[in-house]
Parts: sequence; structure tokens; C-alpha cells
Amino acid sequence: MDYAILTGFVLVTGVVLALVAQWRGWRPSLLVVLAVGIGFRVLIMTTSAIDDWQPVDFMKSFKPAGEAILNREDPVLGSAGGWHFLPTIPYVYGLLLWLGIPWEVGGRLVTVVADIALIPLVGKLAGGRTASLRAFQYACNPLAILVASVHGQVEPVALVFGVAAFVVARGPGRPDRPGITTDVVGLVRRRVSDLGVGGALRHAVGPGGVAHRALTPRPGDRVPLRRALFAGLLMGLALCAKSWPIWLIPGMLLLLPTVRARAVAFVATGIAPIFFLVTLPVFAGTSLSQIPEVIRVIQDIRPIVGEWGYSAILVGGDWTLHPGIATFGTRLIYVTMVAVALLWRRADPVDLTTALLLAFMVVTPRLGAQYLLWFMPFLIARPTRFAWPAIIGVSLWAGYGYLYMTQFDTDTWWALHSVWARCSIVLLPILALAMPWSRLTYKAPAGPVERIPRTPVPAPASV
Repeated sequence: MDYAILTGFVLVTGVVLALVAQWRGWRPSLLVVLAVGIGFRVLIMTTSAIDDWQPVDFMKSFKPAGEAILNREDPVLGSAGGWHFLPTIPYVYGLLLWLGIPWEVGGRLVTVVADIALIPLVGKLAGGRTASLRAFQYACNPLAILVASVHGQVEPVALVFGVAAFVVARGPGRPDRPGITTDVVGLVRRRVSDLGVGGALRHAVGPGGVAHRALTPRPGDRVPLRRALFAGLLMGLALCAKSWPIWLIPGMLLLLPTVRARAVAFVATGIAPIFFLVTLPVFAGTSLSQIPEVIRVIQDIRPIVGEWGYSAILVGGDWTLHPGIATFGTRLIYVTMVAVALLWRRADPVDLTTALLLAFMVVTPRLGAQYLLWFMPFLIARPTRFAWPAIIGVSLWAGYGYLYMTQFDTDTWWALHSVWARCSIVLLPILALAMPWSRLTYKAPAGPVERIPRTPVPAPASV
């Protein structure tokens, strides 16, 4: 990388500004917040676009996907599996290439615009008196700048739709909300004790039972159902960018007020992915006979390990195809996600989501540096005691990979990578500590309810 010193200076400046803002209690205006965020991102995007070094996947996977769209080819098959997601973002890549924008700029423009849009959304997600502070801190976030402006990875696109879904699902009012408030296990035990197993089942799913009453229309349902529809559509667009936003769905659903609204949002989440899949023959030139192969490639996850955490220790810090470690890690992820969901089921849904994403980072056997952006909007919006040690730690680790290791030839890079990957084990306890352990259960704020000023909001969020 030719501009590593300049980029490093910008990233350190961002961290200092974010910490000073926390210390001084800054509440900058949205105009100032956006000016800072846009300035940082556009500057680094510009230097990255003219740099001699370009990320391998950015050039060898993302660009061919956009070129495939221009050539009326399927982006998954046309990129030889380099792009193994739905074609939504390649459509945008293809449009920018068709407009004649150089790839080094156009490919990053997608992620930079998305990351800029995330800045006010993080403020909305935080809500209350600290909204502008949290938006400013995300504007200064070093990892976000690296991922969006240097790497051109599509995490910001998934996040902008995912965070927007949270904001829409929550709607107006107090920014903190309870999670599951019903003691489901205790309720089932009481019903079985009182009615027997058969009676309890009829009470739950029979005519006029709990499920029927929960899904029956009620007066005043229209507003939350419209919120649920918009939130589900937004979450579906997040899934069109990448598959990992599936971990955001539980938090989004819990922010909605009724079972019926949650059912609507859940169904709506599938609309956009299904649309972009079935319209491949129309917009991407995919033949009907190719669709099963496209689905197979999208579903296929190669067992690459050795970049992060315990898998890097096990294989010596080198990328390796190791089905045994990958399978163990995948099962560990599922068990961990269930355990975390149960532990934080009564917490604010944003805290639940933060816990899920941080736990994923701790137990996953495979990880690219861009994955570490997943939890950033949520952790910044509702920071924990160890939030900034975690943010600074992962930013230093990623920055070493992006800025320092790219200065060397291939052999030296691989030698440095071996040490770098194994050093990531140090970050795991910090990420675990950054989980919202003090907020396992939602606690209503003490004192009078904060009155949030009435301000104009975008149409989806106001319904």
C-alpha cells in the first residue's frame, strides 16, 4: 500500500476524536457528523483507488461479478464462484461499470455510500441524548473506514439495511426496549399442570387458543404491521448483500410489539431474496437450468480456516482447507448462538444482537477482517464497559493487516500472516468482555421518562 502512513494518520485521528468526544460529551450537529464521516471516507477511498496495491478479492471476485452482469452472464457462475451471494450488488457494480466509472472508484463507491448512510442510522439506533455522539463516533470508526474505503468489502451494504430494519421496527418512542417478557417455560408448566398435556396443546394451538388470538387482527394493528412490513423488506435487502445478517433477525423481530407483526416481518424478510433469485433469468441472463447450480454455489462454504482465533493456533496461522475444524467450528457457532439467545432473551434487542455478533467472533473458526465490522454499529450505539478496548483492539489488528503487511512481497506477507493470524487469539477475551454482561435483563431507566423531541423522520420509520 502506497498511502499507508496517510491512512494510518486518518485512522488514529478518528480514534482520538471519538474518545475525546466521549470524554467531553460532544453533541455535534448532523451536518458536522456527516462532514467528518464523508471527509474521512472519501479521502481514503481516493488514495486507495490510485494505489498500486488493490485487494485480491476486490479485483478477482467483485469486479468479475459486475462484468458478468454487463455481459448478460450470471454473476455467481461468471465470476467462477468468486461472488457467492445473490446478484443484488453486482447489478450496481454492472451499472457503475456501464457508466464508465473506473472500477477502483466505482467498486468502492458502493460501500462508501452505504457506510456514510450508516452514520445517521447509528445515531437513530442509539436514540436519546447520546444519538449525535454515537453517530459521530461511528463516523470516526477506523475499522469502518478500512473496510469501506480501502477494501471495498460489502459489509456496510448489509449493515445499512440491517440497522435501518432495526430503526424501523422499533419506531418512535423510548430507544430502549425489553426483550421477551413472558416466562414461556413457566407458563407451559402451569398450563400442563392445570389442563394436562392435551388440554395445554388445545389451549395453545386449538380454535380460540393462544396462537389464534395472537394472530387475529385487532384495532390499531395497522401501524405496527406497516412497520413490520417495511422492517422485513429492509432485512431482506440486507440478506441480499450477504447471508450473515440472519443473526440480526431475532433482534429485529423482538423490537416489534405483537406476534402478528413479527410474523409479517418474518415473511417479508424473504421477499427480496426470493425476488432476486427468481429474476436471475430476466436481469442476469441466467438460464433456468443454471439456477440449481447457482443455489449450490451460494450455499457452498469452503472450509477455509487459519485466519483467526483458535483455528489459527491449530494450523499455524496459514489458510488451510480443513473440514474437521470447520465442521467443529460451525457446530460450536450454532450451540453458542442458542446459548447467547437464551441468556439475553430478556435484554434490549440491540443488546441481544450485540451479544450474538460478539459471541460469533469469539467462536468462529474462519474470519476475514471485514467480519469485525458486523457488531460495530450496535456496540457503538449501546456501548459496554469494554467497548472501546474491543474497538481499538480489532482496529489495530485489522490495520496491521491492511497497512503494514501489504508493504512486502508475497513470501514475506505469508510469514507475517502466520504471526498476525495467531496473535488474534489475544482479542477473543476482549471481545467476550465487551459483551453486554451487565444488561442480561432489560431494566427500565430510573426517574422520569425522557421525552424525545418530535422531529421529521423518513416515511418508513414514521408508520
